[in-house]
Amino acid sequence: MRIGIIGAGALGGTFAALLARAGHEVEVTARGAGLEAIRAGGIRLTGGYGETHARVTASEVLTARPDLVLVCTKAQDAAAAIEANATVVDGVPVVVVQNGLEGVATASRLLPRSSCMGLLSIIAANYTEPGVVRVTTPATSYLGRGDGPPDEESRRTAALLSEAVSVVAIGGFRGAQWTKLIVNMLNAVPAIVGRSVQDVVDDRRLRRVVAASMREAVRVGVARGIRFGSLQGLGDRRLRLFAGLPLGLGQVLPWLMRVRMGNVPNLGSTQQSLRRGQPTEVDYLNGAVVREASAAGLEAPVNAALTALVHEVEATGSHLPDARVLAALRA
Repeated sequence: MRIGIIGAGALGGTFAALLARAGHEVEVTARGAGLEAIRAGGIRLTGGYGETHARVTASEVLTARPDLVLVCTKAQDAAAAIEANATVVDGVPVVVVQNGLEGVATASRLLPRSSCMGLLSIIAANYTEPGVVRVTTPATSYLGRGDGPPDEESRRTAALLSEAVSVVAIGGFRGAQWTKLIVNMLNAVPAIVGRSVQDVVDDRRLRRVVAASMREAVRVGVARGIRFGSLQGLGDRRLRLFAGLPLGLGQVLPWLMRVRMGNVPNLGSTQQSLRRGQPTEVDYLNGAVVREASAAGLEAPVNAALTALVHEVEATGSHLPDARVLAALRA
């Protein structure tokens, strides 16, 4: 198939390389140094899926109408990227590979003739050099839409992508998005202090802050009537139990996530954006918890504090001392 990938960063580059290796014709969009590197030398993938050097077509926007599109930009860049490619893409099935809660709705609004699905990827990959991606943790990805069981198109698309990388069609996708949002609470603290996810979770004091942000996010989801989907051993029952635990006991959740990662340093997507001098998607992660809390008539002070600290690092270009993060618990 001809597959278009909008955004060739960590996940976009991973999917592009693996789909090309599986025999598909792949075109990616990129900008600046990333575009130049891919045009000159392709995408080099190392780590969890082996070594692959994929020669793919690369442009600022897709130049040929594909059979399937993957939107792999950061959440804050999605609308502009989709609009820039709408002439070629509208009417083509679209899979939004993105953090946060709003990606599928945004794509559906901007591409009214397309059938839009979402994909939750737990793959951890570092993209700190243009055209080069290192997968630190391979994992199954989950595809679907809405609240019901997986439809035939979702199953078909998952089977196609599974030729390159494990993808499973799931029901209750909206609830699974919330579960992924809880997982993504691992991002903010490492980005603020400039350490790997593993280093942060290994630090008992910082681990308490991560656990507090997760617990707060779960409580907001419950208030919003969410039934959490099953993802990476997490599900509705386990997360609701976690939400009621004292913070000391609740630290087991980020610790179990850290164990799954292994020991290859994982920077997290938020910190990778900071290292590239790019805006982060914190407003769609911790910031989404704050907005959802407001909609439920609640407050989310820990996530509000972490969102503000990430923005401070964005503005100054300097990481902050641990004490600034620890103060988030006093919020």
